[in-house]
Amino acid sequence: MMHSRGKVTLVGAGPGDPELLTLKAVKAIQQATVLLVDDLVSDGVLAYAAPGARIVHVGKRGGCRSTPQSFIERLMITAAHEGEQVVRLKGGDPFVFGRGGEELEHLREAGVEVHVVNGITAGLAAVSSLGVPLTHRDHAHGVVFVTGHAKPGDEGIDWAALATTARQARLTLVIYMGVSGVDTIQQGLLRGLPASTPAAVIQHASLPQQRQVTTPLGQLAATVARDGLASPAVIVVGDVLTGIAAASEQARRSAAG
Repeated sequence: MMHSRGKVTLVGAGPGDPELLTLKAVKAIQQATVLLVDDLVSDGVLAYAAPGARIVHVGKRGGCRSTPQSFIERLMITAAHEGEQVVRLKGGDPFVFGRGGEELEHLREAGVEVHVVNGITAGLAAVSSLGVPLTHRDHAHGVVFVTGHAKPGDEGIDWAALATTARQARLTLVIYMGVSGVDTIQQGLLRGLPASTPAAVIQHASLPQQRQVTTPLGQLAATVARDGLASPAVIVVGDVLTGIAAASEQARRSAAG
C-alpha cells in the first residue's frame, strides 16, 4: 500500500544475530515498503520484511567494492519523495561508523522525514561474546570506539597517542575495520602500551560462524596472520581481557604439552 507521505528510517540491524534486534527495529522492518540493505545484514534479519517489500542490496563493506554513498542517498530521497516507507538497514548501529550521520544530513537537506532506530554495535556484541565487559571498576574506567580504516586522504588515528591515553586513563580500545591495517595499529599501540597488554580479535561476532582469538598485543599481527582472521572483525585491547587471555594461554600450553 502506497503512503501519501514517505519517510526514511535508519535502522541498526545489530551485529548479525536476529535475536539481538530491538522491537522497534523489527516493527520498522515489517512496515517498510523499500529496504536498502548493507552487506553485513544477515538473512535472519531480512526474514522480518513484509512479503511485498522491495529489497535493494547496497553493499558497504570495508576493503571491498561498495555501492557509492551518493547513489544510496539518491535512492533513499527518491523513494521517500514517491511516498515509500524506506528503511536503510545497516549493520550494528547507524551512528557508530555506519555513515548514518552523513545520511541524516542529506535526507534533512532534501526535506525528507527521517528517524533513527539504534542497534547493538559490533564492538559491544564482540566483547560480550567473550564473557567479559567493556568497562570494569578494577580494569577499565572507560571505553573508546575507534575506526582502523581512515577516510581517503585522512591521516587516520595517532595510535601512539591513543595508546598513551588508554594506559593513563585505563581505557578499553575497541577497533573497528582494523584487521587489514593490523601491523600499523600494533606498531603504534606498542609505543604507548606494554607488549603484554591483552588483546582479542573477534570475527563475525554473534553469528554461528564466529571466530575469536586472544593474544598479547605484541603478537597481535602475527596471530591475525596465523589464524587467517579477516573482515568483518573487531579488535579489542585492554586489561578487561586479562582473565580470558590467561585462560586461553593456559589452554594453548596444555594442548602443546
